[in-house]
Amino acid sequence: MRRGPKPRPGRSAALSAGGQPRCPEHLDPVARKEWRRLARPLFEAGILTVADRAAFAAYCQAWSRWVEAETKLREGPKLIRSPSGYVQQSPWIGIANKQSELMGRYLAELGLTPTARTRLAEVMDHGPAEMPVVIRIVSAFPERPDRDRDGSVCEDAETGGAEPDTVRTTALGD
Repeated sequence: MRRGPKPRPGRSAALSAGGQPRCPEHLDPVARKEWRRLARPLFEAGILTVADRAAFAAYCQAWSRWVEAETKLREGPKLIRSPSGYVQQSPWIGIANKQSELMGRYLAELGLTPTARTRLAEVMDHGPAEMPVVIRIVSAFPERPDRDRDGSVCEDAETGGAEPDTVRTTALGD
């Protein structure tokens, strides 16, 4: 078994090129509504691809079952008496807890939890980091440290008349 943090997912242009995955026919109406709520934003963010269709469908179905269990719990008692006379919790509590656990797993895998989004932040970054461009100028002519190899003047306001064989660093855009 692998130890350490979960691996970070990567973006796949080939999988995204397949377009937004379609909602499976077998999902019930509540699951379909959840699919419609999240599919477009996830696809546009580059998280949901055709390869993720089954996992996302399983999340949506778990959502639907959880909603049903929570609705039944609101309508009925939390504790019931068994046929033998013992008091036990409603089976809907177990169903709600299991579906909530499943939803949590799928949410993490799909990048829908705050923690998962921090792992995805590096993957989802579309542009290069804002790093200054640094140019190093090394004087090879001790008699003319303010000129480059071609004899052109090297302008550097900070060092002006630099000593021979010194290095001057300038960051562009500053």
